[in-house]
Amino acid sequence: MTATSEPGGARASHPEPPARLSLVPEGVAPGRLGGAWWPRSRDLLRELPPLAATLAPSWGEILRVTVNPAHWPVIPRRVPVTGHVIHVGWFEQEQDAEEVVVCSFVPRRLDLLVIPPETEAPTAEWLMTAACEPANTRTATELLAAAGAPTEGARTGG
Repeated sequence: MTATSEPGGARASHPEPPARLSLVPEGVAPGRLGGAWWPRSRDLLRELPPLAATLAPSWGEILRVTVNPAHWPVIPRRVPVTGHVIHVGWFEQEQDAEEVVVCSFVPRRLDLLVIPPETEAPTAEWLMTAACEPANTRTATELLAAAGAPTEGARTGG
């Protein structure tokens, strides 16, 4: 079962740290993925605003994000960010459990490997580099498996 929520409660006003993100360099055709994102938690209300802020200068205003609910215990339908709202959706079967798809106003689409928050730094660094390789043909799940990081199937026993 996937839980959804509507943003309602006030959050602390302390600024979130910038998103841990690596992207294929501008002007280079991406491989299978456009980069990798290493969130600090599994809280989309907390994690999406820094991701949107980091992407905005080069990707424009982020309007929609799709996730696989395997990663996120609660999926808010809308996430407020500076000046607008990001609409969040999910695809359980069609989308790799280890990936997030970001769509911008421009319009552009960015497929990112989601590195589990509990991943150790050396492994996360390798994954961030591997996901940005223009010659990469591996899926997000395949990259995590190659790095020895737990995939959603391994985390849930499936």
